[in-house]
Amino acid sequence: LRGFYKYYCDKLQLIADNPTKSLDIPKAKQELPKFLTLQESLDLLNSIDGPNRERDYCIITLFLNCGMRVSELVGINLQDISDDRLRLLGKGNKERMVYLNQACIDAIQAYLPHRNPPKAGHKNALFISRLGQRINVQTVKALVKKYLGVAGLSQKHCSVHKLRHTAATLMYQNGVDVRTLKEVLGH
Repeated sequence: LRGFYKYYCDKLQLIADNPTKSLDIPKAKQELPKFLTLQESLDLLNSIDGPNRERDYCIITLFLNCGMRVSELVGINLQDISDDRLRLLGKGNKERMVYLNQACIDAIQAYLPHRNPPKAGHKNALFISRLGQRINVQTVKALVKKYLGVAGLSQKHCSVHKLRHTAATLMYQNGVDVRTLKEVLGH
């Protein structure tokens, strides 16, 4: 309505004064981000099975514990892992370090012996597809969606990005302060 009267007044000049000029626009209700509870996160991890079990378990463990973006996960190289730290390349080519907890370290160590043989040009990639190439974003999204369905969580309309919200929420609920959380998430 405001746009209509603005056009009528300013462009067409059919009326002199815009009667909607002083109207306030109601603020849109902003929903809180959706996330999984701790029990739902455990159910998701326990639902992982199949020929790529170790890889998929490692991927979801990193999402739930580090709060990384899917693009950051697929970009991880073997040399980015250093003891209990992981170097991530985020939005705008910003580099940040995240600390790995014992669950992440164990998942990576369990995955590495089962890592698919990489093709030339993909030897540095941490996560390798069945074709021997760096795993891609669509594959990661599909496997997360698959395991959310297996765990009975598909009705929560979760996605890879919701796992990032889950990581942030669980960290906050367990005493991580907001400034540290901001750095961990790369904001």
